[in-house]
Amino acid sequence: MLNIGGLTEGVVLDHIKAGGSMAIYNYLNLEKLDCSVAIIKNACSNKMGKKDIIKIEGIPELDLDMIAVLDPTVTINIIRNGKIAEKRSLRFPMTVTGIIKCKNPRCITSVETALPHTFKLADPEKGIYRCMYCEQAFKRN
Repeated sequence: MLNIGGLTEGVVLDHIKAGGSMAIYNYLNLEKLDCSVAIIKNACSNKMGKKDIIKIEGIPELDLDMIAVLDPTVTINIIRNGKIAEKRSLRFPMTVTGIIKCKNPRCITSVETALPHTFKLADPEKGIYRCMYCEQAFKRN
């Protein structure tokens, strides 16, 4: 059994769908942080079967709610003095730019590549986003 040490101060992104940690790592640009980052892939989970976990040393300024667009199942644990000080779920942001891409080949973003891919929250319950330009719905895998 793999054992990754605990954090004294930091952030734990838990309940990431198995295999999804690298997309979150890349989106948050965690490679640019000057701290320890641990990625645990395919950890056993009673709730999910398998899951990924990301542990970040320290408490960096990150827009964590944007992660909901990539994986709404993620929970965030803020660790202080070696204990969970805060546990929260993600909220879907109202507008998303540059995280997801419109799949509609007729969308203006397919032709005008300099235009940012911007989506607006259409259904807050289901986390469905629609392209600002063509109304194409974003479907999560």
